[in-house]
Amino acid sequence: MRVLLFGTYDTSMHPRVATIAEGLAASGLEVAECNAPLGLDTAARVDMLARPWTAPLLLLRLARRWTTLAAAARRRPRPDVVVVGYLGHFDVHLARLVFRRVPIVLDHLVGASDTGRDRQLDGGPRQALLRLIDAAALRAASVIVVDTDEHLAALPPRYRSRAVVVPVGAPAAWTAAAEAAAAAAVPAAAAPDGERPLKVVFYGLYTPLQGTPVIGAALGALAGAPVEITMIGGGQDEARAKAAAAANPAVRWLDWVPAEQLPALVAEHDVCLGIFGTGAKALRVVPNKVFQGLAAGCAIVTSDTPPQRRLLGDAAVLVPPGDADALAGALRRLAGDRGEVARLRQQSRELARQEFAPGQVVAPLLRRLRRAPGAVAPAASLRSPR
Repeated sequence: MRVLLFGTYDTSMHPRVATIAEGLAASGLEVAECNAPLGLDTAARVDMLARPWTAPLLLLRLARRWTTLAAAARRRPRPDVVVVGYLGHFDVHLARLVFRRVPIVLDHLVGASDTGRDRQLDGGPRQALLRLIDAAALRAASVIVVDTDEHLAALPPRYRSRAVVVPVGAPAAWTAAAEAAAAAAVPAAAAPDGERPLKVVFYGLYTPLQGTPVIGAALGALAGAPVEITMIGGGQDEARAKAAAAANPAVRWLDWVPAEQLPALVAEHDVCLGIFGTGAKALRVVPNKVFQGLAAGCAIVTSDTPPQRRLLGDAAVLVPPGDADALAGALRRLAGDRGEVARLRQQSRELARQEFAPGQVVAPLLRRLRRAPGAVAPAASLRSPR
């Protein structure tokens, strides 16, 4: 089976499609790529909706990328399946036009309207526009990939029969980083409790979903504790997070690091922080950083939500969403119990290898694609594209 990854996605910002590609290739499928990154992250796209007069710039950039994609697609053998990468709400329509009567898989990791609400674009015409964008993208897809049961249940009922749950997982580079870090470990890593600071890392875009002001408040409360924290990235809630953590001089603030360097940097730490937001979206997701932190061999500390509890069980420390005191207490306890840290790190590595490596996470999608001929057909309503 020939699979073509298609769209304006950027794996350096959103590695989800890279994980899917690795998994499909590891499962014996022939995987090719037709990609022209748009060069705009989620925040920039949402900002254009907040400032609609900038929308023509998005359309112009999108038109240029689509011209490149369409030309490249004509030079390739006809695929059996096309996978449109994350943030492909518009790209799925180009795929439907270019690859007529070929099944189109849309990686609908997060809906546009869901992202808009998380970034405080609630109500009014902008939210209505985002809902229309979501509906059009879902209608164009033959198979809709979501990441949790909660996101499946949130889809409009008419699309659920076309959907399949594929956990986010992590590319193999994260597992390799864990192995390299373990091989390079120095004796100080096994120092007795309290003789070496607990090394904690967070990275992200500081969105409300991630709850970085909660993290900042917890870090402020940990001033003087044997905990060293590295905060990587920046974004919407960065100023609030820094203000909340101002009392703690042991916090290191870094700008975003290149994607190829991030796995090794994370793997140097004992603990990787997940998300702590309280919004509806935060209660439905298991974020990239949880899967990546598992694969990097870090102990995971994240919020106690249904999907994260179901996925992680006792392989992580779960705290109530939005509770900075509980987060600070969890990190203080881990700083004083290195045996528990070692147990959690070992469980992380095992869980990542056994259940969330690329080959494992794509199994539900593979079952859907390998059904009898005709079971995965182009979306009937768009066989003649409008």
